[in-house]
Amino acid sequence: MIHYRLRCISQHHEFEGWFKNAEAFTQQMEAGQLLCPHCGGQDIEKALMAPAIARKREDVSAQAPAAAMPDDVRAALQKIRAVVEAHCDDVGTNFAAEALKRHHADMESAPPTRGIYGVMQPDEREMLEDEGVDFAMMPWIGRADA
Repeated sequence: MIHYRLRCISQHHEFEGWFKNAEAFTQQMEAGQLLCPHCGGQDIEKALMAPAIARKREDVSAQAPAAAMPDDVRAALQKIRAVVEAHCDDVGTNFAAEALKRHHADMESAPPTRGIYGVMQPDEREMLEDEGVDFAMMPWIGRADA
C-alpha cells in the first residue's frame, strides 16, 4: 500500500489517502473517484510530503525511548491495522520477495486484487526502492482487542 498527502485544489483542504499502488491513485484520480472529505470537491492533487529518511539499524537502537503515544494516535493506528488485516494477505518475512514478484507481474498483466503486508529488512527495503516498487511502511502496534 502507498500513502499520499492530498489537497483539494479549489479550497486548499489537505487530507491523506491510502492506495494499493501509485497506479491505483492515478486511475482513481482520472476517473473522478477522489473527493475532498471536507467539501466534496473533485479537483484533487498530491500535496508535498516530508520524505521518510531511512536510518541504519544501530542508529535506531541508540535513540532515546520514544514518548508515550497519545490515545487518539494509537486508536487510529489500530484501525489502520484492522483494515490492512481484513483486506490484505500477511506474507510475513517474504514481503520483499512477494512485493517484487507482484511488481513485475503488474507490468505484464492485471495487478492482484488483494494487497500484502509483512516485514522486511533494511537491505530488502533498499532493493525494493531501487526496483521502483511502491510500498508504505507503518508502525505495527498491538490490536485494539488485544
